[in-house]
Amino acid sequence: MSSDLDVFVGNTTLIDEEVYRLWLDGHSVAEAVARRLRGGLLEREATSVAVLQSDTRDHYRTFQMLERLLHAPPRLLQQLLFQIPPERQALLVQRYYAFDEALARELLGKKLSKGTKKELDEVSARTGVGIRSCRRQFDNFKRVFKAVEELRGPLAENIQQLFLLPPSLARDYAAIVFFANSRFETGKRRLQFLSFGDFAACAQSMMAHWSQGALAPEAAEPDGDLPKSFLQDLKELKVLVTDKDLLDQHKSLVCSALRGKISVYNELEANFKALSRALVNVGGKLTHARDVRDFFVDLVEKVIEPCRSDKWSPGDLRLFLQHYTAAPRNLPGFRHQALWERYMAAISACLLRMFHD
Repeated sequence: MSSDLDVFVGNTTLIDEEVYRLWLDGHSVAEAVARRLRGGLLEREATSVAVLQSDTRDHYRTFQMLERLLHAPPRLLQQLLFQIPPERQALLVQRYYAFDEALARELLGKKLSKGTKKELDEVSARTGVGIRSCRRQFDNFKRVFKAVEELRGPLAENIQQLFLLPPSLARDYAAIVFFANSRFETGKRRLQFLSFGDFAACAQSMMAHWSQGALAPEAAEPDGDLPKSFLQDLKELKVLVTDKDLLDQHKSLVCSALRGKISVYNELEANFKALSRALVNVGGKLTHARDVRDFFVDLVEKVIEPCRSDKWSPGDLRLFLQHYTAAPRNLPGFRHQALWERYMAAISACLLRMFHD
């Protein structure tokens, strides 16, 4: 009696995406096995609990060995020990560096220090993100921050090159680094309606218009810092509200352009000077660290909340900002138009993103 036996031998490292997700979420082997059992894997694969346990342990050992390479993703591409197809390598990296926005929102603007890491138990309880996953994500934030904090050039591009992340994820990490550098206040009660996505969009606008790379690409300063010379120059814009003639002319130009076009014209006409002072003075104070921290608090307290109180719509705000920014071109005594438009480009983008419930 004879029998035929086909044998195939290969060294490709197998990656089970479900088990990888369970490992990333911080579940133990026993917890992962239990979840796989509840998912009906035994019935689908016609296997045993013992085999499932062994399979899960093997995957966890593989992920633990891969983790040191995931800390520096280019090394994962260069190593020869694990034979992983390129598309699988990209998946491993992307999912390892993906993060929970609720966790990122809690940490945004905080120093990525040991003290903050000690608070992760409380953060885990508030967000529902497992503590092991919280620690891994925090370590990722800190690793990226340390890798790019002294580099020249656009933050998102540097992160994308060093960590092989997709562009959208690299931009989100750039926002986290930007907030960690400037230490903006994000935890106050009046800011709780703002999501991580809101703050990330604001950071991207500020970097696009105010960063060293936007102002002088050839300069040596890291792109994640707000240039001190630019912040100092913003004081020059105060002439728009300290010079009575300029303030009156600015109001006249804006109100003439908006008459009949917005639903809150009367409120705008009555409150223009207070609103203009708020918009200009937010920038004029940014040379002081405390005022930098309160940037978003000031925008909400002095611009967004008064506009909400007067029943402005997002469309009203968009039209106002458009004409408010353009009007100084026609003010003969104003000589800082380029600076003004660069300043207002980021301010307008932030306000329009933040103007929601």
